[in-house]
Amino acid sequence: MIVYEEGTGPVLRAAEFDLGGRRVAVRAWAYSGEIGDPFHRFDPIDRTFIVRRPSGTLHCGPGSPAAWAEAFARTPPGPAMVQGASAGETVRGSYRAAVEGAIAARRGAYLLDPPPGSYPEATAAGPPEIVVLRAWSPAGESLRGGLAEASARGVPAGVVWPVIAGWTEDPGFLLPFLEDAARGGARFALPVAPSQEAEFRRGAVEARTATAPHLAEALFDTLYHTPWEERVAESLEAARAAAARAGLATLPPRPASGVEPRVNVRAAERLEEMARDAENDHRASLLHAAVRWIDGCGRDLSAILREGNFAKAFPFGRELARETEDALREAAG
Repeated sequence: MIVYEEGTGPVLRAAEFDLGGRRVAVRAWAYSGEIGDPFHRFDPIDRTFIVRRPSGTLHCGPGSPAAWAEAFARTPPGPAMVQGASAGETVRGSYRAAVEGAIAARRGAYLLDPPPGSYPEATAAGPPEIVVLRAWSPAGESLRGGLAEASARGVPAGVVWPVIAGWTEDPGFLLPFLEDAARGGARFALPVAPSQEAEFRRGAVEARTATAPHLAEALFDTLYHTPWEERVAESLEAARAAAARAGLATLPPRPASGVEPRVNVRAAERLEEMARDAENDHRASLLHAAVRWIDGCGRDLSAILREGNFAKAFPFGRELARETEDALREAAG
């Protein structure tokens, strides 16, 4: 049995989160508590498995978008992620209120596994206000239902999954999974590197034992007795290539509220893509810093660019200023 209780207010956590290459500035939990199906849930930000209980108490966020907007306004600018789905959404409305609150607070939102009917329809052309992410579950159920609802509403949607050695990196998993997603209406498929912490390995073996016990020992041997960590970058590239062959983008579009300057959004999106493919961590960090600066500047940067003053305003050196200017020009074109 699931018991619903009113929470004390919006539950948010502001930090620098990485969603497979996309920046997330704040996470919001519409419902707090890991209760219900599926038993093992993969979190694409923490990059590990979360164990859920079949029954217990879920704390519900407010059903007022204004309360969420006020809470979002106190966090750093940039895209949000709304998560914490519940079968009680049709009664409580906390998830949709969180989404509408994020948009009212002048930010776009990634929606992780939103419950049916919990998000608004797509708005006018331009960067999307919301992007739907359907996370793969070890239980193996098709994600097509949630993808189809998003597609019918004109909302970009796709799948996200961990590339696990001895499991989800294998073509026998990848090809059917990506084909099913494409048939369901996915526009993108986002592979992410799993955490290299012991918690992930333990959770992966437990999830494999629960869903396919005859394969659990082989996965245990792979994760504990082979240098699988050394193959992660190569496995990610192979997964992206498989997604591209299935006709899917390998990164989601960057969501933004309708009041954010379109050029800023597109330039930040391009810099994020450059950071994902950077040759070292130092360069990736500089590019991420440029994205944070764009998110927080609050001005249409195309005007500064036209005036020839961008390099004077940009705080991260001339070389990165030139690359950011190129991204702005590309976005403006």
